Amino acid sequence: MRLVFLSVYLVLLISVSLADDPYRYFTWTVTYGPISPLGTQQQGILINGQFPGPRIDCVTNDNIIVNVINKLDEPFLVTWNGIKQRKNSWQDGVLGTNCPIPPNSNYTYKFQTKDQIGTFTYFPTVGMQRASGGFGALNVYQRPQIPVPYPKPDGDFTLLIGDWYKASHKVLKQRLDMGRSLLFPDGLLINGAQRPYFVGDQGKTYLFRISNVGLTTSINFRIQNHTLKLVELEGTHTIQNSYDSIDVHVGQSLAVLVTLNQAPKDYYIVASTRFTRRVLTQTAVLHYSWSSGSLAGPVPPGPTYQIHWSMKQARTFRWNLTASAARPNPQGSYHYGSILKQRSLILANSAPLIASKQRYATNGVSFVIPETPLKLADNYNIANVFTWDSIPINPINSQAVLGTPVFRFNLHDFIEIIFQNTENNIQSWHLDGYDFWVVGYGFGKWTDNMRKRYNLADAVTRHTVQVYPNGWSAILVSLDNEGMWNVRSAMWARQYLGQQFYMRVWTSQKSYSNEYDIPSNALHCGKAIGLHA
Repeated sequence: MRLVFLSVYLVLLISVSLADDPYRYFTWTVTYGPISPLGTQQQGILINGQFPGPRIDCVTNDNIIVNVINKLDEPFLVTWNGIKQRKNSWQDGVLGTNCPIPPNSNYTYKFQTKDQIGTFTYFPTVGMQRASGGFGALNVYQRPQIPVPYPKPDGDFTLLIGDWYKASHKVLKQRLDMGRSLLFPDGLLINGAQRPYFVGDQGKTYLFRISNVGLTTSINFRIQNHTLKLVELEGTHTIQNSYDSIDVHVGQSLAVLVTLNQAPKDYYIVASTRFTRRVLTQTAVLHYSWSSGSLAGPVPPGPTYQIHWSMKQARTFRWNLTASAARPNPQGSYHYGSILKQRSLILANSAPLIASKQRYATNGVSFVIPETPLKLADNYNIANVFTWDSIPINPINSQAVLGTPVFRFNLHDFIEIIFQNTENNIQSWHLDGYDFWVVGYGFGKWTDNMRKRYNLADAVTRHTVQVYPNGWSAILVSLDNEGMWNVRSAMWARQYLGQQFYMRVWTSQKSYSNEYDIPSNALHCGKAIGLHA
């Protein structure tokens, strides 16, 4: 009798807890439509007629319900970049976890911004669709009872910045399918346009949320005659250093405070590509309200120093150990530097030719996306969809091969990953379902001695890390989120041509406190057709 009473009590307690967290409902219709972001009309992917898509503004622990209606002539899928999907990789929106939404059909995402706060994005994950639009901002604000470590801004602005091609996503995909790499982008966009306008009052301070939503290139961001005080990196509150300009790599997001303390007139907001022979530049306007002064002087140039400057800047990004994150406990109460590691992986990217076609690989394995999502295959025990642990845990020199590998990890493993860049261009790696501590950057080949350089005290946590040319980046990850999770290049053509893999984080102890069941509305495709949730 006592056991029955306890079970009922727990169910009621969970129900009350969920009821306390608000629900936000959205209906998105995805269509093609004409856009002219670089002055030439092209076919874009619109959400509710908008390019970029609608911004989602929500609060920590909100329940987000998004009904996506696909009116394209091809399947569509969207991922929520940086949202951890706690216990719920079913909603991650990548092809390893979800079937894409067929044309003239719909799927309703149901997820929670559990214990998160910060600047995030969403974008399509089928083929090269994100090259035509379908992306947008997802901003998670703090709950009223949780303080942030800076005064409330007088307003905030969201800037989605990225490189852009005049060619359609179908043309870009066709080029990649032919085994050719992408050409250099045609331009940069800020919020899908050239020279957008932002208005603020003299003497007031504003939060600028900046995300690199491009396909291939890092950017540098700056505002003429204004300093940028960094306060947040992908959900991490940082030590509040000030910068004249700041590098943002593909897939990354951050937030800076800007005080309008100059003479009232217009000022350039500038984004330019980094580490490219030809520098692309795009500008916006910061307008002081009630002023008549126009833009003056040349567009402020970006940094004259390249890789070393950028790495040095990245090392100044530090965790604010005393600040609350989405929960009331200080960020620094989790002493990641003293935890014993269960496993270490060294993952080297490469750009091999396989069957005379350009591919990209991790430790010599180039990922092939199967028709059946890995998560469905694992759930239903469907054979011959993927292979366990078929990527070497260290780089190899043998000829690259095609494969569909999944690394197996135990729930609550604490692991080290070293991303080794063997190429002359910068890389950007993303991990779904988690954030991780970026404990080190360096040049050359990583060795065990590099651990002596790790920041084991106040490294920032984030979901996407850059790896400098012919260098390495080291991260530590606490695998506390059960599910099937994508590790991928954030540079989308590299991801599409194989620079990705999946991790299954699992425990034999089945419990809703670890992972939710397959949702009742889950789409089934490939070998899972005819099976039911």
